Amino acid sequence: MTRKQTMGALPPDWFLRVRLKLRHLQLFLALDEHRNLHRAAASLSMSQPAASKLLGDLENQLGVALFDRHSRGVTPNWYGEIMVRHARSILSELHHTGDELNALREGNAGVVSVGTVMAPAVTLLTSAIERVHRDLPGLKVRVDVDVSKALIPRLLEGEFDFAITRIPEGFSTEHFVFEEIGEEEICFVCREGHPLAGKTQPTLADMVVYPWSLQPPGALMRQRVEHLLMQHDIEAPDRIVDTPDVLVSLALVAKSDTLTVTTRQVADLLCAPQRFRILPFTETLSVQPYGLVSLRKQRLSPGAGALMSTLREIIAHQRQLAISG
Repeated sequence: MTRKQTMGALPPDWFLRVRLKLRHLQLFLALDEHRNLHRAAASLSMSQPAASKLLGDLENQLGVALFDRHSRGVTPNWYGEIMVRHARSILSELHHTGDELNALREGNAGVVSVGTVMAPAVTLLTSAIERVHRDLPGLKVRVDVDVSKALIPRLLEGEFDFAITRIPEGFSTEHFVFEEIGEEEICFVCREGHPLAGKTQPTLADMVVYPWSLQPPGALMRQRVEHLLMQHDIEAPDRIVDTPDVLVSLALVAKSDTLTVTTRQVADLLCAPQRFRILPFTETLSVQPYGLVSLRKQRLSPGAGALMSTLREIIAHQRQLAISG
């Protein structure tokens, strides 16, 4: 730290006392992006002296330095990292506010932004969107599909109203409300005409001699496959393409002897029998349960609340069918 803390605990209204402005928040993000005061100031159409004074005055009011100055530029210290993270969340919320206001002015029912892992995106979420649009035809819905490790940080930063995902290791569960939906069954997929397509019971040893396309290292489905290979004392394939995009994986599978691993729901929807084959396997494979994830201290907008309620109704109905069936 370049400056020692000179004041006690901040009071609840500290942001009023230090006269925190939106311009401060914009400057925090610009400094974090550019790591140079001159370039950060230019990106905000400010002079460097004005940006330096804006930051310095705030640091003096807080009694701590937020950014460390050095010959190469500036970098956020621990205090600065906190300010940057919350500035990003606040500005994101303000952008969403503008989207909702514009939607209402145009006679729509607002805007909902949802992050989701792949399987719910192609089954559960699409059904919920279709149903909620019957009552709220003007509701604008944005859907972003990614792996859990990417979705949760974006939920925390305010990019999503809620997510359909898992809470990966390393994230404190105290920030979230998690409503479990269920596990995902996963399967191995090859092209029709693949050398393994005609085998009655291909083994992992048979599969690893071919190239694979998998989610990136650290992704849950990738970890499940790696654990399965270790259980059977089999080395990983020599050739692996890392991609979070199932369509890229399926394109590789369709044009080569590449194998991929995806959820059964996605395979049933996207893998046409005339082009793809789901390989039979002796074990039933699944990954840990996913669920509806929202921020504990965040109140959902009416549109987001309506979509969440519809999702809960569909989930409850599916569970009832599973019990009765």
